[in-house]
Amino acid sequence: MSVLVYAEHDNQTLKAETLKTVAAAQAMGGEITLLVAGHHCQTVAEEAAKVNGISKVLVADNTAYEYQLAENISLLVTALASEHDHIVATALTTGKNFMPRVAALLDVAQISDIIGVESSDTFVRPIYAGNAIATVQSLDSKKVITVRTTGFDAVATDGNAEIVSLDTVTDAGTSSYVSEELTVSERPDLGAASVIISGGRGMQNGDNFKLLEGIADKLGAAIGASRAAVDAGFVPNDMQVGQTGKIVAPDLYIAVGISGAIQHLAGMKDSKVIVAINKDAEAPIFQVADYGIVADLFEALPELESKL
Repeated sequence: MSVLVYAEHDNQTLKAETLKTVAAAQAMGGEITLLVAGHHCQTVAEEAAKVNGISKVLVADNTAYEYQLAENISLLVTALASEHDHIVATALTTGKNFMPRVAALLDVAQISDIIGVESSDTFVRPIYAGNAIATVQSLDSKKVITVRTTGFDAVATDGNAEIVSLDTVTDAGTSSYVSEELTVSERPDLGAASVIISGGRGMQNGDNFKLLEGIADKLGAAIGASRAAVDAGFVPNDMQVGQTGKIVAPDLYIAVGISGAIQHLAGMKDSKVIVAINKDAEAPIFQVADYGIVADLFEALPELESKL
């Protein structure tokens, strides 16, 4: 049995989530091949070769893959599928974009957002916004799977896999890159941060999110937000944590002025330690919090910052 894992990267650095996706692939069993598709991505390939537990790294270095357009990547992965039993990707933007296309091209059912592996054909995934856990068995000859990395620990990077260059170019010619606007921040990436402090509707407006910045700076934390805060226009949507935002599982998650709607809990309840600050003692967030402070956030936050 063999597993093909798609590597998440930005053409310069391998994303940490890939190490957790490989951990999921190891639980499936068999030989693991890592696919790096991009342009001028040799440094990523060299980094990928050090990932523990993989047999080789396939490198597709071409302008067609520079921006990892779903139309082009799905054709590449499908072309490689004949040599692999499992096709695995991280459940992030890129994987969620091209993997359904791969499943459709292979005429199989995709199994999304797995958080556990019971055997080579049986997987565990959350349903109903995480309120229930389903165990799913796939009878398809090819397993197309996306991994929610909060359910797995990263593998080590002490390997030395073979790097193989691919000559295959699969340019569908149906889409093209136009431009991108990226948020620039000195703080850690929300998806990879070990500490996150998030604000909700209780922050009242976007200016009040500055109250979180001093604490975030002292803790080396990323700043997130609930969907209610994003929908209200307090902060941009790339800060959203939840079922329709980023799924996170940091060592410490501080929820400020967040009631704890099920959609938000689905995105952060796997955090190691959860701290909630809310003036409503009946807020659902306290049901999942390890530590709770029933207080006015406008009084609690300056006090917390002064004592850090």
